[in-house]
This record gives sequence, C-alpha cells and structure tokens, in this order.
Amino acid sequence: MRAHLGDQLVIESTKSDATRRDGEVVGLHHADGTPPYDVRWSDTDEVTLVFPGPDAHIHHLEHGQPGTAHEPAAPDTGEAGAASPGMPAADAANPGDIGRRVAAERRRQGLGREETARRARMSPGYLAYLEEHPADPSMTALIRLADALGTTAAALRGGGADLPPGQGHALLHPRLRDLGPDECRALLSTHGVGRVAVSASDGRPAVVPVNYEVVDDAIAFRTAPDSLPAAAVGTEVAFEVDHVDDALSRGWSVLAVGPASVVTEPDAVRGLIERAHTTPWPGGEREMWVSIRPTSLTGRRITAADQ
Repeated sequence: MRAHLGDQLVIESTKSDATRRDGEVVGLHHADGTPPYDVRWSDTDEVTLVFPGPDAHIHHLEHGQPGTAHEPAAPDTGEAGAASPGMPAADAANPGDIGRRVAAERRRQGLGREETARRARMSPGYLAYLEEHPADPSMTALIRLADALGTTAAALRGGGADLPPGQGHALLHPRLRDLGPDECRALLSTHGVGRVAVSASDGRPAVVPVNYEVVDDAIAFRTAPDSLPAAAVGTEVAFEVDHVDDALSRGWSVLAVGPASVVTEPDAVRGLIERAHTTPWPGGEREMWVSIRPTSLTGRRITAADQ
C-alpha cells in the first residue's frame, strides 16, 4: 500500500454491523508512501496515526506512480529544511515551480511556514519539502495551500505560464544592480536562445531570436545566407539574453556588443556542430555559422532589496 498527501484512506469492515470510515491522508512517515499515515477522519475531523489493516484501501485523487506524477512528502521531523530520505541533499537547491510560487506568495504576505502550514492543515515538514524540492502535490493539498494564501490552485500551478513574461507583480522593495563581466559570461552560457539586433537590407532595425552557443567567449549561431540574422555579418551588432522569473518577480539581462563574422575554418565549423545543443528551431537549411566576439559585455539583475 502506498499513498500521497491528499489521498483518501477508506476502511470497509467485513462485519455486517460495522460502518465504513474514510479520511484524508495528511501526513506521511515514509518517503515511499508506505504506512503508517496521519489521517484526518471525515466524521470527527480528528487526526490520528493509522496502521491500515486488510480492510483498508487507498483512493488516489490523482493517479501517478511514486516519484513521477507525485513526489513523496518528507516526514515531519520538526526541522523545516529537512530533506526526505532517499532524496539527495543537493535537490533542496532545485525547487519545482509550484514550490517556488508557494514560497513567493507566502513571503509576499509575510507568513512563516508554521503559520501557512497551520492554515493549510498540513505538516510544516511537508510544506518545507514542497518549497525546496521538485514536487507535484495532490489537488487537495494545493487547494488548501491556495486557500491559506488567498490565491487559487491554478495560480500556484502557473495558470498564467503562457502569458508574456513580466506580468507578475513588482517586488515591494526591488534592487537593480549591474553585473560584472564574469557573471555576464556565466549567464550567457546558461541559455540557448538570444536576440540579435541587426539592420535589414532596407536599413530598418530588426531584432531576431536565434539558437546560440558560447564557445571560447564567442557567441555563435546558425542561419541561412539569405536570412535576416545573416545581415549581422561584417557589422557591429548587439546580442541580448534575459530571464524573467514571474513567480519571484525577479530577472536579469545581459547585452553583448561586438563584430560579427562568418565562421569558415572547417575544424571550427565541425567543432560548433559537435557542441551544438540543438538544431535551429525554425528548421530548414541553416548551415552558415555566425560568430560574435563581444568587445562590450554588460548586464543587470533585479532582486529583492534584502538579497
């Protein structure tokens, strides 16, 4: 037997005079979802520790295998940052989008984890796990969290993910700071799509998104000789990369300026092809490599004032 938070535990005794009893699983004591469970009974609203017998079964509100559709919750150890058994500690630095949205909304409202967990009727240990690890909580748990935070489950799931970035609320106390060259280079290397600003054949300015690689401090992208990005060749161009985090109302941008040229040396072309993380998304014949060697590299980052 395995359960996730929000699942329903049903006990149906074989005795004719016994009544059916059900409750919601609100606490797990093992990372793999095996018993025992903390169950909130529907008839009394009391929470008790339950070791299910042969007359009990689990009704899953959302179907999925452990570790895929749902992540097992961490046991309530009393330590807000405790990692779940079997989960590498390094994963705590890689929260999922839902957890990040929950944490961001909680902080906006000045709520601590203990108070938020109390309002959502869940373990503080599980809330800590949700905020610090990739996880997909049950709909029941998500609805309770949304109610506790005065928002909606759809919002916590990223219901506006398809909207243009930057429509989230600005930070109450934002901080804008300039980035140094080393940090700009590091951020450039984390992305795969940037924007190159060129002058079209009619003299009009244009900005075009391209898939790119960073090799030996040069920015390289593939295009076709008769395409708009190819107009960069032989000119000084601007190349921009940015990231907007609507969940946390923060972001950064990096601007590289420098001359663009065609890569013609066969070994260099072969090396770019081997290192390319993807083919150009637009498809088609795009075999001409253009290299931009930045002579200027600047950037800015927006964070909360206390970060």
